[in-house]
Amino acid sequence: MIWQAAFFDMDGTLADTLADIAYAINRSFAERGYPTHPLHAFRSFVGDGLVLTIQRAMPPGAGPVTTEMTESIKKYYWDEVGNRSALYDGIPELLDGLTARGLSLTIVSNKPDWALQEMVKRFFGRWRFVRVAGQAPGGPLKPDPSVALEIAAAVSAEPSRCLFVGDSDVDMQTAVAAGMFGVGALWGYRDREELLQNGAKALVNHPLELLELVDGKGPS
Repeated sequence: MIWQAAFFDMDGTLADTLADIAYAINRSFAERGYPTHPLHAFRSFVGDGLVLTIQRAMPPGAGPVTTEMTESIKKYYWDEVGNRSALYDGIPELLDGLTARGLSLTIVSNKPDWALQEMVKRFFGRWRFVRVAGQAPGGPLKPDPSVALEIAAAVSAEPSRCLFVGDSDVDMQTAVAAGMFGVGALWGYRDREELLQNGAKALVNHPLELLELVDGKGPS
């Protein structure tokens, strides 16, 4: 297989951002007298956009997520964005390797677009991504494949020749819906069973294993 493009999730795939997310939500919750959560709990909260992340963290009976709460959490996140985040080991070398092999690089995330763009500006300035697409107001969220397919068409890449790399059920469902090759990132926030049950065609334990796959030394 000659791969043409690599699509990446952000949180739990390219970067460990969980502590930033936990900080913003826990600080807002503490102000409201809601119980806060340990860092590991957020592994199961994230992945489906900000509102659902907040909703999953809220105590039973707390009611709907309000605009005021969302804006409070956004402010805390923005004030500290990236301060507690870091690229996973091997990600710089992976992006260098994919670039050298001529693959188009893209990020498709359910992270709010303003936060995603800031993360890319802070951590990924040395690489060229053909598109960085986060959650836009009123726009579709993964697993809707429309954004991924739009980008593939824009770079003249056949979906079947595109890798879709992520750490969650939502990412693998997106890959399936788009007709792309789903690669489960086992260094992320979810486990292998979730990834396989939702359509992962390959699992990688470390980012550099993805280069082996691209070079035909892994599943294809």
